[in-house]
Amino acid sequence: MKTLEELYRDVLNRKISLKTPLPPEYEPFHLDCLLNPHNYAPVIFNEPCEKCEYERACKNSCIFDAIEEDKDGKLRINPNLCTGCAACIEACKSKKITAGKDVLAAMKAVREAEGPSYVLAAPAFLGQFTKEATPGKLRTAFQALGFTGMVEVALMADVLTLKEALEFDRHVLKNGDYQLTSCCCPVWISMIRRIYHELMPHVPGAVSPMIACGRMIKLLHPDAVTVFVGPCLAKKSEAREPDIAGAVDYVLTFREIQDIFEAADIRPEEMADNEKEHSSRAGRIYARTGGVSEAVRETAEQLRPGRKIKVRPEQADGIPACREMIKRIQNKETEANFFEGMGCPGGCVGGPKVILDRDTGRRYVNEYGKDAPFATPLENPYVMKLLEESGFDTIEALVEKSDWLIRDLT
Repeated sequence: MKTLEELYRDVLNRKISLKTPLPPEYEPFHLDCLLNPHNYAPVIFNEPCEKCEYERACKNSCIFDAIEEDKDGKLRINPNLCTGCAACIEACKSKKITAGKDVLAAMKAVREAEGPSYVLAAPAFLGQFTKEATPGKLRTAFQALGFTGMVEVALMADVLTLKEALEFDRHVLKNGDYQLTSCCCPVWISMIRRIYHELMPHVPGAVSPMIACGRMIKLLHPDAVTVFVGPCLAKKSEAREPDIAGAVDYVLTFREIQDIFEAADIRPEEMADNEKEHSSRAGRIYARTGGVSEAVRETAEQLRPGRKIKVRPEQADGIPACREMIKRIQNKETEANFFEGMGCPGGCVGGPKVILDRDTGRRYVNEYGKDAPFATPLENPYVMKLLEESGFDTIEALVEKSDWLIRDLT
């Protein structure tokens, strides 16, 4: 029996037509996974798993207990518990677990859309599709695939940076007060919500830049199809969480986009350059460890230059390091007052579905940040215009009236 990966490749390469019955060497369950990804976890068994030579390493690696064993001893992945952290994929030496694929469903939705369709490009995208594939050329490449346009999520990272700085100004008033950022990594937020929920009072209920971007587009175009593109499997799970579902219709990884470009014979580096720059350095550096902290610290200093208690950040990347940082918070073994956690080593540039290695990805992110025409959201006229058009009469109103930027984390 062929694997899910083989079925996926054969469909993309048109070796199999979905208009005819599936050949017997393919598993019908896998086809349903490809056609209806919302019904499944972000990670899927590539082939059935009953006996394990590695003492259920995948199950033991999951801190969210998402891998369950049925009465017959077969393993299954609970889509309601799986965050897509990809630890099980790395742990399974037999390679029986693979990433889910949303390509077929997403591109079908784009083709059949009655309204516009937009790519929401994660801040880590720069350089992933070759150095010559500039943001403007990628925008043209996505239009060649049938999308109406591409929006850089870094612009919404700017907006969330400003909100996080305002939340810090409002809630961190004395030594001992602290804030845990809520607007970066879905694995980090899931850890706090499910395992360390006693820390939730220190987490402002901000959505991620991905969700904010999707909500903004849906406000302007209610019938739009929104497709987030990034390095992360956990974003697939985040987009389906009940309190924020509907903002982002599909999540595709960089690897999935590369597959589409290759299947469609599209070379982004050869496209016309449709350049539009709307984000500041602050929003662009979200893609690497320390970026959120740095962005919030610089923005907070601009916002309240005379403030006695400054942002003292601490960061951790990778699940073990995040848990160690949380232990230091619980034991009062740190002087920091702003904490940033990233589920992947290196941050988003070290995500499970990046194309570049994390050091090269980090370098591209830093270069893109350095090239930004503005340093912080307070300097970014596009942020100010967006807030004005969204009904915010003051910057402080971002905390008081930002319905589309908040979520229910209880």
